[in-house]
Amino acid sequence: NYEVYGARKVWRQLNRDGIAVARCTVERLMRADRLVGALRGGGRPRTTRADPHAARPADLVERQVTADRPNALWVADITYVPTWSGMVYVAFVTDVFSRRIVGWRLDTSMRADLPLDALEMAIWGRNGGPLDGLVHHSDYAEVCVKPRNRGLACV
Repeated sequence: NYEVYGARKVWRQLNRDGIAVARCTVERLMRADRLVGALRGGGRPRTTRADPHAARPADLVERQVTADRPNALWVADITYVPTWSGMVYVAFVTDVFSRRIVGWRLDTSMRADLPLDALEMAIWGRNGGPLDGLVHHSDYAEVCVKPRNRGLACV
């Protein structure tokens, strides 16, 4: 089986070739010869690896995620999407008032720049409109201490 086919695939192939055999028999024989198929995936990926010693900015939102006008509060998050060709990480920024995604970014690796790219897209999408009083909230404070983010205030 070249350590690729599992018992189910071997069983199907044998039945296609006209060899009538029970799947449990194939499983037992493969187990006796210590044959195993390739394992898919590597478990659930981690989107954040928090450093317990890292400096964290103050939580200006205090878990009250409401807004009374557009561009008053943006929240950001990172998630992952399994695809046939591998994992894709998605960072997005949402306007709390309109619940509209105002910035997003996709990548095949979880880089610290990923949420910053989404934030820059959100700012760029405002076409130079005023962002006075805007609070950008995220759960990943580690990107706030990166050198690229020095011009942005993290909350």
